[in-house]
Amino acid sequence: MRMMHALSALETLRNQSNVKKNLNAAQLTEAALSRQEARLTETGALRAATGKYTGRSPKDKFIVKDELSENKVDWGKVNQPISEEIFDKLLGKVIEYLQTKEEVFSFQGFAGADERYHLPIQVINEYAWHNLFARQLFIRPSEEELAAHKPSFTVISAPGVKADPLVDGTNSEAFVIVSFKQRVIVIGGTEYAGEMKKSIFSVMNFLLPQREIMPMHCSANVGEDGDSALFFGLSGTGKTTLSADPNRPLIGDDEHGWSPDGIFNIEGGCYAKCINLSAEKEPEIHGAIKFGTILENVAVDEAGICDYDDGSITENTRAAYPIDHIKGSLPKSLAGHPKTIIFLTADATGVLPPISKLTTEQAMYHFLSGYTSKLAGTERGVTEPEATFSTCFGAPFLPLAPSVYAKMLGEKIREHQAEVYLVNTGWTGGDYHTGSRMKLNYTRTMVQAALRGDLRNTETNQDAIFGLHVPVFIEDVPADLLMPENAWEDKAAYKEKAQNLAVEFHQNFAKFDFIDDVIRQAGPLHR
Repeated sequence: MRMMHALSALETLRNQSNVKKNLNAAQLTEAALSRQEARLTETGALRAATGKYTGRSPKDKFIVKDELSENKVDWGKVNQPISEEIFDKLLGKVIEYLQTKEEVFSFQGFAGADERYHLPIQVINEYAWHNLFARQLFIRPSEEELAAHKPSFTVISAPGVKADPLVDGTNSEAFVIVSFKQRVIVIGGTEYAGEMKKSIFSVMNFLLPQREIMPMHCSANVGEDGDSALFFGLSGTGKTTLSADPNRPLIGDDEHGWSPDGIFNIEGGCYAKCINLSAEKEPEIHGAIKFGTILENVAVDEAGICDYDDGSITENTRAAYPIDHIKGSLPKSLAGHPKTIIFLTADATGVLPPISKLTTEQAMYHFLSGYTSKLAGTERGVTEPEATFSTCFGAPFLPLAPSVYAKMLGEKIREHQAEVYLVNTGWTGGDYHTGSRMKLNYTRTMVQAALRGDLRNTETNQDAIFGLHVPVFIEDVPADLLMPENAWEDKAAYKEKAQNLAVEFHQNFAKFDFIDDVIRQAGPLHR
């Protein structure tokens, strides 16, 4: 009964006179400024600060355990269960809070650019700048679509509502709770806008596989002949940067579905990291920061001039903008099946090759491993790179068992004969403390060679520890950079670091009891 009461109250809230519905970017910008939620920068972008929470808070994310989710969700540390009673209580608290506000902001749109598979959503916000974020990041409807719009999932966010863990059954004052049964996401206690985006992605990761569509944490672009490419990787590995290519129209920068017909973007915008951003290195992203863009936690002076090199608030500074801010992006965000798949890792140990070719079995192994180094600022409490294995390059957003996603990828690689590469955008010549970050222009050159097909039949050497097939020669890339050991002065230190990382790969992979031996043996070589 209490659940029905809360949902009835939500329906009442949707229709209250204080709810400002589907305002455009100018109206939401004006509202954010007049409410002193944000500042205007010299480019016309809106700059907001997110306070205590400058990244996702995974320990505060829950899924309601009920008859719909109980036997489908892969419960554990990532997918934490919470009761229907707690969800109902917090939803009711958030709704009551928003009903007292002079203004509340609502956006109606879609997740999923392919109309056959899209999810109609509604986002209700306490803050105007949060609603602008939702408007720019999700898919904006046409007037005809809006007239017929009926939300299938609702996000309701009120940062001003803080939970009491002792009373409310949460882990902290912040909470992000998904109910698949009630088709509602309730968020409180955190001002970090990325929680809204990633919650809907988690929903799509639950719904799409049930329709034989593979949801993917990747960016995507397309070449002149229609050959799409996928870039898998966690935050900070270069998905957004490497997919923003003036010669290849952007499909999307972070979340996609792979249907029987090809690739489609789940979103309508981009959420780019902008620490150390420059017009020289990343001109597409730098040029996208203009009116309608939201900057999170970027340092800005009294004149409204941004300092993208300043990470004093957080290393996880962000720019959120509609995809059409990227010149040449695809209007429909749809493309055919990929010919090339790139797995990105920012390896802080400096022992993985800058690029290597993967067999199908190696692709499955590294997809399931999802190795990278978690970079500073991506999550609360992370101040220095930490080695992490994130299953399918997106474990925080995968409600179902890893086998579901891995099986789909393997089938699609084989069916469409896609070439798969592992690209290290992290360190070379040493680890995080002794080496240097891989130069972006070298990474771009290597990726471009892979996209052109130059590496399809190229000569390779096999790495002695990881078993990876490393190209012997790539034009305009120093030869000693290609094989990591050659870039290290201290060979003994290299071997120790590499062997330690290989052990970590094996230890992590031991948890996958559903994997065939042929895939298990495609990882680092046993010593």
